[in-house]
Amino acid sequence: MKTRAIDPDKVFDVVNKVLIILFVLIVLYPLIYIVSASVSDPYYVNSGQMWLLPKGFTLEGYRRIFQSRELLIGYRNTIMYTLLGTFINLAVTLPAAYALSRSDLVGRNIIMGLFVFTMFFDGGLIPTYMLVRDLGMINTIWSMVLPAAASIWNIIVTMTFFKMNIPKGLEEAAEIDGASHIRIFFQLILPLSAPIIAVMALFYGVGHWNQYFGALIYLQDRALWPLQLFLREILIQQKMMTELMQQRGVVEALQEHARIADIIKYAVMIISSAPLLIIYPFLQRFFVKGIMIGSIKE
Repeated sequence: MKTRAIDPDKVFDVVNKVLIILFVLIVLYPLIYIVSASVSDPYYVNSGQMWLLPKGFTLEGYRRIFQSRELLIGYRNTIMYTLLGTFINLAVTLPAAYALSRSDLVGRNIIMGLFVFTMFFDGGLIPTYMLVRDLGMINTIWSMVLPAAASIWNIIVTMTFFKMNIPKGLEEAAEIDGASHIRIFFQLILPLSAPIIAVMALFYGVGHWNQYFGALIYLQDRALWPLQLFLREILIQQKMMTELMQQRGVVEALQEHARIADIIKYAVMIISSAPLLIIYPFLQRFFVKGIMIGSIKE
């Protein structure tokens, strides 16, 4: 009886599909669990009876969070910081990367060396605070968007994208036609750079959305606090109340507060990450292309 040979390509495809399904399950399970836990009775969550789908459906966690007017103020501030900060980041990163991608830039290697130097040596928190203070940006929105106006790593990635993905002949043809560098940048380079622009916008936007340490250092006015700082305060208050009740031995009140604290914890996770999860699918196709091309070096 003739033995049938095993096709290595088919085996490879099967193994790949199994691994991909496994990775998808590993990634999806925590997300589904957190969403379900945020709308489930904490009793079922803590006892392990809720392991995937919601059980004992309740929106109490979200209701308690959104009862705070300050949370809505935090949402407004975070959206403002994210949009303004990302715009400033792109306005600095894209021109800088384009200039450094041109071989005819005078002093290009020296400038690049200075940029790279800052990736390894940083002034630290105190000098940075003193600089922000001396510039009069303490307790202003500018302290949230200007100190991190550009990332050297992102400039390098964008520069690599320009060098690898923008044909040199296009720039030369535009220069022969009399176009200036500014016109070439805005009318030729930017329209061809949608993938890397989307990648940089996503990188910077996520950073601004999750920012809380800068606000903790530079902002005293609660009206300027971002969402993350209010959510941090909610979690700390819940923890402190739980510890206080434990010390006083208030058993029933402690159990109720612990129940509320648990449901608020999961609701906070959803509230803080939902906008980014909604936006990402629209940028995914640009993200994959941009990061792959921008990460290749000559």
